Amino acid sequence: MITLGIDLGTSGVKALLLDDGQPRAVASAPLAVSRPHPGWSEQDPADWWRATSDCLDALKAEHPRALAAVRAIGLSGQMHGATLLGADGETLRPCMLWNDGRSAAQCEALEAPALGLRERTGNPAMPGFTAPKLLWVREHEPEVFARIAKVLLPKAWLRWRLCGEFAEDMSDASGTLWLDVGARAWSAPLLSACGLDESHMPRLVEGNAPTGRLRQEWVSRWGFEQAPVLAGGAGDNAAGAVGVGAVAPGDAFLSLGTSGVLWATTAGFAPAPQRAVHAFCHALPGTWHQMGVMLSAAASLAWWAGVTGRDEASLLDEVADTRPADGGACWFAPYLSGERTPHNDAQVRGGFVHLSAGTRRADMTRALIEGVAYAFRDMRDALAAAGTTLAEADLIGGGARSDVWSQTLADVLNLPLHQVAGSQHGCALGAARLARAAADGVRQFDKPPRQRSHAPDAQRARHHDRAFDQWQRLYGRLRHLPSPSHAPEPT
Repeated sequence: MITLGIDLGTSGVKALLLDDGQPRAVASAPLAVSRPHPGWSEQDPADWWRATSDCLDALKAEHPRALAAVRAIGLSGQMHGATLLGADGETLRPCMLWNDGRSAAQCEALEAPALGLRERTGNPAMPGFTAPKLLWVREHEPEVFARIAKVLLPKAWLRWRLCGEFAEDMSDASGTLWLDVGARAWSAPLLSACGLDESHMPRLVEGNAPTGRLRQEWVSRWGFEQAPVLAGGAGDNAAGAVGVGAVAPGDAFLSLGTSGVLWATTAGFAPAPQRAVHAFCHALPGTWHQMGVMLSAAASLAWWAGVTGRDEASLLDEVADTRPADGGACWFAPYLSGERTPHNDAQVRGGFVHLSAGTRRADMTRALIEGVAYAFRDMRDALAAAGTTLAEADLIGGGARSDVWSQTLADVLNLPLHQVAGSQHGCALGAARLARAAADGVRQFDKPPRQRSHAPDAQRARHHDRAFDQWQRLYGRLRHLPSPSHAPEPT
């Protein structure tokens, strides 16, 4: 059976053809992020559709017979985005993305004790989540709020364009702060606190459930032999977990993508909001997970590449010829868009510290990849405080293709990390696997074979133990540093 996985990410859309469990072909199309004001992050849903269409056009041109034979489509998507539709299906404003930090003030209202937010959702209110974004719209754009008929996450909007169904899977819905995560149902009190009710929400489904069939106009456009069924799919991290087979309690993976995630599958709902550890539904029935999240993982390297005018691969090649920083080199705090785990701080900003006249570009790149690794260690410690101790983890995400970065992570976390077959396809692979489950009812997701492993080096691990204690002090200093726009005027 051939299935299609479509991953609607932040930096692009990827479409993967999976033929009896093996990747057959892949197409991708880029996306840009608009930042009209500091702390804002938006995309136009019309761009998602153009990128998706470009991917399917490319597959039709290069693999028409395989595409025509597709029997099911699975969707993966960036989480938390607020896509607002009017009564006629029109998009009312650009989608506010997962790394949009403008709604920090609105989070306080959701933390009112009477709402029981943390008990119901397993998470603290964070500006990246969907609910505070709607409070911000209600306060600052009341004319838009008054016209809202549906609130959709990015992949739910894409599903609606593809098949006309308003549906969302449990894993993605967990990131809205409107889901009772333990009960796997919308929470009327939490919706009401945002001026909404269940009529504004898509219906809830499990990730391996069918949710409708592709519209006939798209069947004709892309030459499918029959209308493929669409699976419930998954939020990006849950899709990544399905892709690497992290579906049983104790399974873990580390995602080094635009954002960073340290994931652990759990048998039940295990909230730990005090350390900003997320507790969400998995995309599969009766399964949950914990995860730590950082907002700027590989995004930090992409930013640095733009600043230096060098491509990311060449920057990492320079680092391969250096040794881990020795305390006299510089440090990097990767808080370019604020941070989630463990700080839940949308206002803090990052940067390089302890530069000298002798600091080289390679030293700064080394500090950057180590700073991201130390932020992952913060997440590892937060998970441990929540009762989850990791023994090993698989690697996914574009940054994980770098051996030097993967080895640095293994040394800093003192944890064996494994590259697995197909991990380069990430969330699209998990989406395609869920599509097959929706089409033929398969409930087992085997682990792909491991291709290579990164064992921690004992000497480097001890070095990073000492360095991490110093790096952790950066947050306390940076959080009190005012932005230049609020700095006193010179006299």
